[in-house]
Amino acid sequence: MEFLNSLTEIPVLGLISRLIITYIERRDYFLEITLEHINISLIAILCIFFIGVPLGILISRYRKLAPFVISFTNFLYTIPVIAFFGIMVSIIGLGTTNAILALIIYGLLPVVRNTYVGITEVDKSIIEAAQGMGSTRFQLLFNIQLPLALPVIIAGLRTMIVMTIAMTAIAAFIGAGGIGTAIWRGISTYNTDLLFAGSILVALLAIIADRILEFIEKIVIKKVQGKNIKGGNINV
Repeated sequence: MEFLNSLTEIPVLGLISRLIITYIERRDYFLEITLEHINISLIAILCIFFIGVPLGILISRYRKLAPFVISFTNFLYTIPVIAFFGIMVSIIGLGTTNAILALIIYGLLPVVRNTYVGITEVDKSIIEAAQGMGSTRFQLLFNIQLPLALPVIIAGLRTMIVMTIAMTAIAAFIGAGGIGTAIWRGISTYNTDLLFAGSILVALLAIIADRILEFIEKIVIKKVQGKNIKGGNINV
């Protein structure tokens, strides 16, 4: 600790050493708010996934609904984050429930849009070949369209996950908890060390989540696409 204190006189090294000291001295606090942040983000991400992917599949089946659904989710996406949370506060009030609901609504667009685009852009000749072999709509969806659409769908999920983790920090401003509380405390008390410490933790969480999903993406795509499409032949 004395060595770290001695580095504080050098600007860049001083900031790094102060951050390390902050993490060490407040490790219990940072562990608590990080777990809160992960919990809130994970609940929102799972809800977005289980709503967004089926909704994207639905509008790919009933394409007349697609312009309305995508336009509506796109409209929600254009609302500034702070304003959106403010609107939700006036409807539901402060707290974690408000934050999670706002995160779900705000995160739907990339998942719904990418699921829809991924499915609808599957090569029509492959669809016709599968139909010619007697595939049902269910088989066509789960054996052909979804496997081929996986790269586009997962790209949307990665965008959504990084965005949700980042926005969860802002949700702390409406009483949701998480790492954003450290950022807010740093701003309100002019404590730049606490501000930087919280911001870096949010960035690290987002990067780690993205790298994990990238690893999972490679495994899933290789397994699913390799199983269903081999050497140009379609397994139905």
